Amino acid sequence: MLPIGSPTIRVFLHVLAATVWVGGQLTLAGLVPGLRAISPDAPKTVARRFNRIAWPAFGVLVATGFWNIAELEPDWSSDYGTTLKVKLGVVLVSGVTAFLHTRARTKTGLAVFGALTGISALAALFLGVMLG
Repeated sequence: MLPIGSPTIRVFLHVLAATVWVGGQLTLAGLVPGLRAISPDAPKTVARRFNRIAWPAFGVLVATGFWNIAELEPDWSSDYGTTLKVKLGVVLVSGVTAFLHTRARTKTGLAVFGALTGISALAALFLGVMLG
């Protein structure tokens, strides 16, 4: 069996948190129409419950992301470094738009910030795969 070390734990936690953050958003987006059919308040209730695990997952993503950077010591002027900078910007957009989505009070605000959060989360995931 391969050894389990700090790099394995670091990457596992990062991927696990990404699974919750990105996968949870995709799942929730798919459930919203069905939840509305159950009750007009059901999407809001489920989203609040999701936030209880999504935000800690986002925190783990950020923490393990910085841990990854510290361990890898990337050359910021390389193509890898440029891709990493773009990813960091996209992660920031994902977090900010998710926060704004939780504060939105109109259907338009919910839709716009929800879409931006989902797109930026998927983009961060894609860039992470590129960096892997």
